[in-house]
Amino acid sequence: MSRKKKNAAIEEEVYVKPLIKRRKPNRSIGGDIALYIFLVLVACIMAFPIVYAVSAALKPLDELFKFPPRVFAQHPTMDNFSDLFVTMGKSWVTFSRYLFNTAFITFVGTAGHLIVASMGAFVLAKYEFPGNQQFFKLVTVAMMFTGYVTQIPNYMLLNKLGWIDTYWAIIIPAFASPMGLFLMKQFMEGLPTSLIEAAKIDGANEWLVFRRIVMPNVKPAWMTLIIFSVQGLWNNKASTFIYSEEKKTLVYALQQIQAGGIARTGQGAAVLVVVMIVPIAIFIFSESQILETMASSGLKD
Repeated sequence: MSRKKKNAAIEEEVYVKPLIKRRKPNRSIGGDIALYIFLVLVACIMAFPIVYAVSAALKPLDELFKFPPRVFAQHPTMDNFSDLFVTMGKSWVTFSRYLFNTAFITFVGTAGHLIVASMGAFVLAKYEFPGNQQFFKLVTVAMMFTGYVTQIPNYMLLNKLGWIDTYWAIIIPAFASPMGLFLMKQFMEGLPTSLIEAAKIDGANEWLVFRRIVMPNVKPAWMTLIIFSVQGLWNNKASTFIYSEEKKTLVYALQQIQAGGIARTGQGAAVLVVVMIVPIAIFIFSESQILETMASSGLKD
């Protein structure tokens, strides 16, 4: 055997064969069964609140007050939902108006938050300028303060701008949420700088690089950002900044019905289901993107 063939055989023995060997699991069959049982139990615990809420919305009024309470409805009915829509229909502001207000605030606020957070994160992650690190530290510190802490200064500022009792009192502050900027910046840092430089060498400008290179490669991050933003805006009662009834959100109107007393217990159960439908649906459709966000992007310099 020639020296060249001998070196090739050694290389195959050392580098190739270990890679093609199938990795044996280090758990026994009993360990796998125990793991699956544990995962099933965790899934049941996490799904129980949703199942119970849907079941409660399908219970007639007498079953809602039964003690001890039952998880599943014995005589399922849609009366709670029909009563809810009848009650909403008696309001001088129609159900469709409440729905439009919530949908408009959620859509515009989420779109603006995504654009502002993505552009700011791109600059912070891929460009060096004076005060870069200090600005990001300020964003990180801002995440420590909840909306209750900043509510008074926000109200004073929005009042000065004349945006109280308008949609913009909810939409504009949503653009500047620090959570979105932090999430996008951390994810964009994993994007290879060489990929961006190669696009610029080919003649792409900054906007084209951002739109065609950066955003498609960080899709899991901005899908996760959309979910968080939709959940926050959809469930926002906006009662602090919006006073006109025709501009109120759907969640506010539904919670007013829910607080109507014992006679509206069934409608209150239906309210919970109506409010949680949209966030859960968006989460289900974007589940794979969220899981990918939690993992490595797989792109390295």
